[in-house]
Amino acid sequence: MDLIYLDYNCFQRGFDDPQQIKIQMEALACQEIFVRAEKDEVRLAWSFIHEDETILCPFPERKYEVLRLAILCKVRVGPEEKIYNLAKSLQKKGGLSAKDAIHLACASYIDADFFLTCDDRLIKQAKRLKFEIVIINPVDYIRKEAT
Repeated sequence: MDLIYLDYNCFQRGFDDPQQIKIQMEALACQEIFVRAEKDEVRLAWSFIHEDETILCPFPERKYEVLRLAILCKVRVGPEEKIYNLAKSLQKKGGLSAKDAIHLACASYIDADFFLTCDDRLIKQAKRLKFEIVIINPVDYIRKEAT
């Protein structure tokens, strides 16, 4: 069973402007991943940085939906010195934002099978870092699983 670490944007994708086909497809893919988590077909992770981003979210309806989805995340990641050190290293080597570096460090810390994100820039940055976890878009994950 895959252990999946979702970037925070995956939790919020259903609220984004559905005018773009890419956003529609990503929202559907994220929804499918949450359905699979409900059926215990995949395991999802929730970290302290997810918690922080949720608390800072200024939109109550988004915040409550993310907290509802967080219940599906059976693997919990708390702050650890190893995560902090890896995040600092990733930030320095890859030019990642602090939040992106922490998310990737959390995924690495739990030895996730996949890191899913809707952020194309982050996918490119992580590939340059030769990160050990498969980092792909949720749509690509669903496509991969369908074959």
